[in-house]
Amino acid sequence: MTNIAPYYQPISEMNRSNRIIPIILFLITVTFLMDWYSYQGIKIASAGINNTVLLSLLRFSYWFLFFGFTFLLSVRIYFAGISPGKPGITESLFSIFITLFISNFVFTAILFTEDIFRILVYLWNGITTHSGDRSGSLMPPRQEWVSKGGIMIAGFCLLSFLYGITKGKHRYKLHKHTLYFNDLPPAFDGFTIAQISDIHSGSFKNSREVQKGIDMVKAQQPDLFVFTGDLVNNIASEIEPYIKQFNQIKAPYGQFSILGNHDYGDYTQWPSQLHKEQNLEQLKQHHRSMEYRLLLDEHVTIQKGDEKITLLGVNNWGKGFGERGDLNKALQNTTENGFKILLSHDPSHWDEVIKKHPSLIHLTLSGHTHGMQVGIELPFFKWSPVKWRYANWSGLAIENGRNLYVNRGFGFIGFLGRVGIWPEVTLIELKKK
Repeated sequence: MTNIAPYYQPISEMNRSNRIIPIILFLITVTFLMDWYSYQGIKIASAGINNTVLLSLLRFSYWFLFFGFTFLLSVRIYFAGISPGKPGITESLFSIFITLFISNFVFTAILFTEDIFRILVYLWNGITTHSGDRSGSLMPPRQEWVSKGGIMIAGFCLLSFLYGITKGKHRYKLHKHTLYFNDLPPAFDGFTIAQISDIHSGSFKNSREVQKGIDMVKAQQPDLFVFTGDLVNNIASEIEPYIKQFNQIKAPYGQFSILGNHDYGDYTQWPSQLHKEQNLEQLKQHHRSMEYRLLLDEHVTIQKGDEKITLLGVNNWGKGFGERGDLNKALQNTTENGFKILLSHDPSHWDEVIKKHPSLIHLTLSGHTHGMQVGIELPFFKWSPVKWRYANWSGLAIENGRNLYVNRGFGFIGFLGRVGIWPEVTLIELKKK
């Protein structure tokens, strides 16, 4: 088998400089301004410390930690470039930088809110106070309790992100859903489907932790298993250390898979188109090695007794991520109202095409969003920044009698952790209404 990994080539020096220097300058400018603003709150909170050596050490440590990591990341990016999905020093530094940046951003937001209030008070005092009575400053001082409270909240964010990097990325969570359909063939009443998505094997470092997620899938003993794309970050060889582990997943009615946007090698430079195509062929072989039937704009029939349902799978179709998938091709020789389940990596496909399609697709299973790997999920509330990009970014959506389920992802990429949006194993049970 051809080994594709040595064919990976980084971006040329000139192109890298042209692309990276503006990014570095922007990064340094934004973080310096935010660090300087936050430092005003640090000074207020630490004003009560009488030991000048300790005070100087604390304030120096703040700058060394927060702005120092920005500088280290900038130097690393300049000399090593940005290689999306290639875990190493750069992504580790980036993950720590994100942890510090978000924590500092929270602190900055608290200080900024206080300053807005101070400005409003200043304006009010300017209107209501006569010039002869202005013996002191009209601007109220910053409050020590606000700065200290802000540090505590920012500290909680910091600890949450550190947990996400060390433990949260493998904190697999089972999501169970029962879906009811009027036209489900009776033989499939109680039929179960296990789904995982976005493995991103190139980001894994600990096979024992990965095994915990695989064991969770196996424990569900589903009738059918599906994987909805992004097996790797860039290169087919990334999955090779884990093929035997994912091969452990079996289901009586089969294991099926599709490709995601990362699987095509689009985010890596190749010496030639041939090398890129060889990489994709190698990846398809790895699906076969795991005994996953890869569906590429096609369908299969799942038969139980004398009744059947149709399982379809398409190439990646995503708004802004390539529209390769051909749903009409996958639907060829299917009945318009027959019970159908579709595997499509990107949920934007459902919003743009599937839910409006004349052929009724009862259930679409997607992934792709990862829930951005950061967010809040409570029984009564969920939020993630990814909601500004995707209308449906996790869980179940129903429209026009068509169901979409978006898996939160099994792995991680870019930020080497998960905070609040834990890696997911999905179990869906089909029931006849």
